[in-house]
Amino acid sequence: MATSPLGGIASIGQSIASQRAGKTPAPDAGVGQTFGESLMNLVENVEKSGGEANLAVSNMLDKSGDVHDAMIALQRAEMTLQLTVQIRNKLVQAYQEVMRMPV
Repeated sequence: MATSPLGGIASIGQSIASQRAGKTPAPDAGVGQTFGESLMNLVENVEKSGGEANLAVSNMLDKSGDVHDAMIALQRAEMTLQLTVQIRNKLVQAYQEVMRMPV
C-alpha cells in the first residue's frame, strides 16, 4: 500500500491547521485541489479500503493470505468509513447552521 487511505483528509487537515495558525498552506498541500475534489478523493479511498479488505478476506479464505492481514484491512476499512461518516455529519450540521441564519 503506497498511499494512505486517509490521504485526502491529511491535506484538508493541513490546510485547516495552517489557516488557524495564520500561515499559508505548504506548496504541496492540496495545490490545485478543490474542497469537492478532496471529498471525492476521500470517498474513493473508502471504496479502495473496502475493496482491499474484501481481497484480504478472500485471500484468507483461500489460505493464500494471513488472518492478521485480513483483520488489519477490515479495521482500516471500518475506521476510514467511520471517519467519512463523521465528516459527512459535520458538513450536514454546518449546512443546517447556515440555513438557520437570518438573512
